[in-house]
Amino acid sequence: MESTINIENVVASTKLAEEFDLIKIEAELEGAEYNKEKFPGLVYRVKSPRAAFLIFTSGKVVCTGAKNVEDVRTVITNMAQTLKSIGFEDVNLDPEIHVQNIVASADLKTDLNPNAIALGLGLENIEYEPEQFPGLVYRIKTPKVVVLIFSSGKLVVTGGKSPEECEEGVKIVRVQLENLGLL
Repeated sequence: MESTINIENVVASTKLAEEFDLIKIEAELEGAEYNKEKFPGLVYRVKSPRAAFLIFTSGKVVCTGAKNVEDVRTVITNMAQTLKSIGFEDVNLDPEIHVQNIVASADLKTDLNPNAIALGLGLENIEYEPEQFPGLVYRIKTPKVVVLIFSSGKLVVTGGKSPEECEEGVKIVRVQLENLGLL
């Protein structure tokens, strides 16, 4: 009963320059939003591949909303070239990109008993308060990911730095549930 993950969001950061004039970027890029009173960064969305950027005066950039790590590299490279084209000469066109978080989903394709899982996996490893939130929160130490387990058999994995870490988190949950006879 293999379950494959679906990457829902990749968050990555990089540094494209020593500093940016966000007012100039807002003026030059259609759709860019900058309101210093509300948020210290400029927000800019791109359509293909779909992603959003938070650009800061420090030259740091956060990219969110991409569906895979390859798209992150593509949109950040495109963003760097766009910034260079509007007059930012010192933009790094080949920056070091750091994946901060990947959110993925998976489906075990069977209904689960959250109470039995909470007891089976050990209450010290699980947060489960059904009055507060319908899923179990399972923190895995290696890889360092959090897996939300729902009674529908659906899983959400967060905190992974690579798709492989997310996949491993799902595999660990599946094996543990099989060993407990709960899958």
